[in-house]
This record gives sequence, structure tokens and C-alpha cells, in this order.
Amino acid sequence: MTTTELKNRLISEINSINNEMLLEEMLRLAGAREEEGGIYHLSDLQLKAVEEAQAQFKKGDYLTESEANNEIDEWLDK
Repeated sequence: MTTTELKNRLISEINSINNEMLLEEMLRLAGAREEEGGIYHLSDLQLKAVEEAQAQFKKGDYLTESEANNEIDEWLDK
């Protein structure tokens, strides 16, 4: 496939996408947001997830790297 064909196919695929978050991420990956100083804006859902994770961490509700690796190993052995 030529570069022009790839571009046209990509444009066609992008035109069919209605997911705003996906489009924003694609734009970021394409480097078009560099002029914004590298600031990434989180959605409300992402902000909520970060806040929940911070609250869990403050309560000591987390795993060490070793504990996480052990859980993963146990899960993979099942």
C-alpha cells in the first residue's frame, strides 16, 4: 500500500469515529498537541479514578511491587 493510500484509508477510518476521547488520544499521538505544552486534560471519569486511587493510597490500601507480582504469578498459575 502506498503512502497516499495509507493516508486515505486512515482519513476514512477517522471520519467514521464518533468517540471524542479516542479522537483526542489519536490527535495527541499524532503530535498535534505539542503546542499545548504537553498538558494532558483528563476526563471527569479519569479524574474520579485518580482521586479514588489517591484516597486508597492514603489509607494504605495498595500492594507493593512484590505483592502485586506474587498475585499475578498466582493468577497465571490458575
